[in-house]
Amino acid sequence: MKTIDNVSGVILAGGKSSRYGKNKAFEKVNDIPLIEKVITAMGAVFQELIIITNTPHEYTHLRLPLYKDLIEGLGPLGGVFTGLSAISKDAGLFVACDMPSLNGKLLRHMAGYKDDFDVVVPRISGQVEALHALYRKTCLGAVRRLIDSRQYQVFRFFPEVSVRYVDEDEIRRFDPELRSFLNVNTPQELQEIKKTDTRFKDP
Repeated sequence: MKTIDNVSGVILAGGKSSRYGKNKAFEKVNDIPLIEKVITAMGAVFQELIIITNTPHEYTHLRLPLYKDLIEGLGPLGGVFTGLSAISKDAGLFVACDMPSLNGKLLRHMAGYKDDFDVVVPRISGQVEALHALYRKTCLGAVRRLIDSRQYQVFRFFPEVSVRYVDEDEIRRFDPELRSFLNVNTPQELQEIKKTDTRFKDP
C-alpha cells in the first residue's frame, strides 16, 4: 500500500525510562528492539519519519532524522512541540517508541482526518491517548501558550483547537483488542505483552 506523503510520522523517544531502569527503546522482542518495531510499523504508513530524542547519539544507527527537544524537561508536551516545529508536513502522527502493536489501518484512518481537525486522538473510557495522536502545525500557538503557563499535560491545550476524538467502537473496527495502545513502562509489562500476543513471543 502506498505510503502517506502529507503527514509525517513522529516517534517520541525522549523519555528517561525511569520506571524501566534503562532505555526501553532498545529492549528486544524476538531479537528486534521495540523502537525498530515502531519504525517498521510507521514506515509502512508514512513517507517521512523523524525521531525526537534527547540522546541522539543512541539512535544514529537507525538512519532517521533526529531532533532534540527545543525546550527540555517538559515531558511529552516538549516532544509534541519539537516534532511540530521540525516536520516538513503540516501534520504529524505522533507515537511513543515503546508501542510494539501499532495498527497500520488505524494510523491511516486517523491520518485521513488531518484536513478537517487540528487534533485527531483516540479516546477510550474517557481517557485520551495523547501519544498516539495526530497534531497539525496549527496547534503550535496553543502548545506554546500551555508551555508558558507551566502546564505540561498534552490534553490541556485541546480546548483551544478543533479535536476529532476517535472513540472505542470506531477504534475496534481496525484494532478489535485495542492493542495499539499497549506500551512498556516496566520489564513486567514487556513480559505480559509477550505472553498475551503470539506475534511478540520470543521463540
